Amino acid sequence: MSLIRRVLLTWLPLAGLATATAFTVFIVTQQVWRAAANDPQIEIARGTALALDQGGSAADVVPQPAVPMERSLATFVTVLDDSGRVLASSGRLRGEVRVVPSGVLDQVRRDGEERVTWQPERGVRIATVVERYSAGSGGFVVVGRSLEEAQDRIEKFWHLIALSWAATLAGLIALVTVTEWLRGSPTARHS
Repeated sequence: MSLIRRVLLTWLPLAGLATATAFTVFIVTQQVWRAAANDPQIEIARGTALALDQGGSAADVVPQPAVPMERSLATFVTVLDDSGRVLASSGRLRGEVRVVPSGVLDQVRRDGEERVTWQPERGVRIATVVERYSAGSGGFVVVGRSLEEAQDRIEKFWHLIALSWAATLAGLIALVTVTEWLRGSPTARHS
């Protein structure tokens, strides 16, 4: 069997394993970072819902000033009534209040909370937590924050993983080539 064939037969499974490992590391890390992007919103949404349930008004629990969602990294809060009508909001997109899709609110009616990536327009991605409150006729607290920083970190990590993967494949092919060459050399066969 030729050296090239032996190298390929040994290297391909190792390359497949290296590829699967790199892909798994990237996916797991990306999912952990994306989930962690919700952490402040979870705390704020639950605290705001509790404040509303304890008699606070929407105007009192929504922080000021307004947060421009398209360019700010700050967290914003929107309080909706049960029908999805805005009662108060610190979030603005190009000067206008935006509301998560009604399907998200339907999910929160069933489960009490939902965590979603909301894209109100192209290029604006928001890590959003929606929490149900029960005071009065009930409603929703929507807390969001730009995913810009998390996405930048994930992209940089992707480049590192890709470089590491390529270096691993190159290292493996060199190692397998040398190993197979030594196995097939006449001196290796006589010793």
